[in-house]
Amino acid sequence: MARTLQDAKLDTRAARQRLKVQREPHWRSISVGLGIGYRKGAKGGTWIARHYSAEHGRRFRSIGTADDRADADGEHVLSFSQAQGAAHAWFADLARQDRGEVAAGPYTVRQCIEAYITWLQGHRKTGHDTRYRADTLILPQLGGIQCDRLTTTEIQKWLRDLANSPARLRAKSGAKKHNFRELDKSDPDAIRRRRSSANRTLTVLKAALNRAWREGKIPSDDAWRRVEPFEEADAARVRYLTVAEAQRLINASQPDFRTLMHAALATGARYGELAALRASDFNPDSGTVHVRTSKSGQGRHIVLNDEGVALFKSLAAGKAGGTLLLAKADGTAWKKSHQGRPMAEACERAGIKPVVSFHILRHTWASLSVMAGAPLMVVARNLGHADTRMVERHYGHLAPSYISDAIRAAAPKFGIVSERKVVSIGERA
Repeated sequence: MARTLQDAKLDTRAARQRLKVQREPHWRSISVGLGIGYRKGAKGGTWIARHYSAEHGRRFRSIGTADDRADADGEHVLSFSQAQGAAHAWFADLARQDRGEVAAGPYTVRQCIEAYITWLQGHRKTGHDTRYRADTLILPQLGGIQCDRLTTTEIQKWLRDLANSPARLRAKSGAKKHNFRELDKSDPDAIRRRRSSANRTLTVLKAALNRAWREGKIPSDDAWRRVEPFEEADAARVRYLTVAEAQRLINASQPDFRTLMHAALATGARYGELAALRASDFNPDSGTVHVRTSKSGQGRHIVLNDEGVALFKSLAAGKAGGTLLLAKADGTAWKKSHQGRPMAEACERAGIKPVVSFHILRHTWASLSVMAGAPLMVVARNLGHADTRMVERHYGHLAPSYISDAIRAAAPKFGIVSERKVVSIGERA
C-alpha cells in the first residue's frame, strides 16, 4: 500500500482556509510524475490527481470534494489522506490501461454485467436467470454508472428500493407493459420474500463487480464490499411432502408425468437434470445416475436406493444409450415449464394444498433422507452441493442429533396430562 504523505498546507481544513482562491491547484508531489492538487473555490475545494509520463504527457482527474465544509465520508467528501488513496487507485488503473490490461475510457456497470454474463454462459448454467435479473432489476437503475464512481450509498439505496417494490411478474419478451404482484407490507413473510429476492440480485451485482475487480478493470472494491444483504431474509421453512402425500400425488398424475415425478422423488434431481437424462446415464452395476451438467456447471453421480435402481432399470430397459430416459407420452422431451400444469392438476386431484411446485419433490427427497439419518454431507453430494452449507440451512433442523436425543431422554417430566381428550376417527365411528 502506498505511504500517506503529510503537507502542512493541505492536511487540515484550517490550513486550507489560509490558501488563496485560484484556478491553478495547490500541488503536492506524491512520487515521480504523480501529484495531488487542491483547487480552492469560493464555496470549498476540490481534489485533483495528476499523472505524467513521457508517452502520454500530463493527465488529470477530479477525484472528490475536499472536506472544507462537510465531514469526510470516504466517497464524495474526502480528507487529504483519503484523496491520496483515491489518487493512487486512479494511478494504478492508468498503469493497467497503459499495459493494455484494461480498455481506456469509462467502464460502466452495464459493461461489467455483460462481461460477467458472457463468462457465465461459458462456465455455468445460471446465465438465463442472471440475464433476467440484470435487465429488469440492475441495469435500469445502475447500468449507466461508471464502476469506479459507484458508491456504497447508491448501492444501498438501490437495494432498499428493490426490497420495497412489488415483485414483477414475468411477461413475454418485448412486452411494453409489465404487471406486478401486489405487496402486502403488513405481511412479514411477504417482506421476507422481497428481501430474499433483493439479496439474490445483490449477489449477482457483487459477483459481476468482483470479477471485474479481480481482472483489474475496477481499481477498488470498497463501494460494494461495505454493502450487507438483509438479515434473516432466507429463513422460510422448506416445504416437503410426507410419504403418504407423495404416494397420493404420484397416483393422481398422468402416466408419463407420474414416471417423471417418481424419478424426482428417487433422486432429488432438478427438473432440467431429469429431462436431460439418457439411457446410458444409468449404471445398473453401481446403482447410480449420472447428471452430466448441473446448475453449477459440473456433473455428478446420484446414488440410488433399491427402489430407485428398480425404477431406472425399468426405464432403461431396451433403450439405446442416447435415447431419452424420461420422455413425454409422444416421445418428445420435457421442456421448460412443461411441468407446471400437470403438477398443478395432480396436486388438485391428490388434495395437496397449497399446490406445490415440481421443485418441492427435490426438497422432499432431501428432507425425508435427513430425517431417516442420512449424513448431511452425503445428502449434499447427491444434491450436487460442494459442501453442507445449503443442506444445513434448509434441512439441518430435521436431522437427528445428540442434543435433541439427550433432551428428550433427560429433560424433567411433571406428570402433566392434557385435560382435552383426543378422540380418533375410529372411536367416533
